[in-house]
Amino acid sequence: MKAYIFPGQGSQFVGMGKELYETRATAQALFEQANEILGFRITDIMFAGTEEDLKQTKVTQPAIFLHSAILALTTPNFQPDMVAGHSLGEFSALVANKTLQFEDALSLVYQRALAMQKACEQNPSTMAAVLGLDDEKVEQICRSITDEIVVAANYNCQGQLVISGSFQGIEKATPLLKEAGAKRVLPLQVGGAFHSPLMESARQELAEAIEKTTFYVPICPIYQNVNALPTTEVATIKANLIAQLTAPVRWTQTIQNMVKDGATQFIECGPGKVLQGLVKKIAPSAKVGSIA
Repeated sequence: MKAYIFPGQGSQFVGMGKELYETRATAQALFEQANEILGFRITDIMFAGTEEDLKQTKVTQPAIFLHSAILALTTPNFQPDMVAGHSLGEFSALVANKTLQFEDALSLVYQRALAMQKACEQNPSTMAAVLGLDDEKVEQICRSITDEIVVAANYNCQGQLVISGSFQGIEKATPLLKEAGAKRVLPLQVGGAFHSPLMESARQELAEAIEKTTFYVPICPIYQNVNALPTTEVATIKANLIAQLTAPVRWTQTIQNMVKDGATQFIECGPGKVLQGLVKKIAPSAKVGSIA
């Protein structure tokens, strides 16, 4: 069975989507529609902007979504048996399995980006990647810090868990994690503490937007970040999509469950190769590839 997987923030690069725009008329039309919906020419930044311009959350999130979703919508014989997306990638996955229409998903992604940017400004915060330590140990250390917010945020693969929280929370956790045997604790260059309670204001804003948006019954299951379980229930998909902003991304468990349910081939749809690398670590026997 084919599982299509969609990357999240961090996989962007200058030039992303340019070849797609230039070689597929249907893709070009969708990119131009996106420029109109957003009210600025995001394609100019994607194709020839600076890395700094592309790093802005309000640009990064719609840019990655556009690359992934337009690839899915314009690739011949695109027939997923199951889909999943890493954080932001969940919106691309929902376009790929027909739960969301392209223009609705783009509007939600842009509102999500702006709400997250605002939450980051209200609560200066950060994230760090913890390498070489059991998930349970990382969780235990995060729980032991009671005077600051610090939580497990991204379960990327065995031995790679990203923590998220206040600057002081990450600072307090770092020496404890190293003492417990972490090979490295790497600060990430991100705008704030994504997938933590510090995103609560953004979650509330996104919830309002999602409730006003039409969701359709999907053509195949989506395995969602919040619980790593498959669903085709519209109400469940909406609830999980809202909860995602303050809950961890259970990517390790997602890939494990997809394999258990029959996935033999994982195809990354979008910029970069990050997810292919993670799948190889989580499920070494699975085939991996991409459409990019």
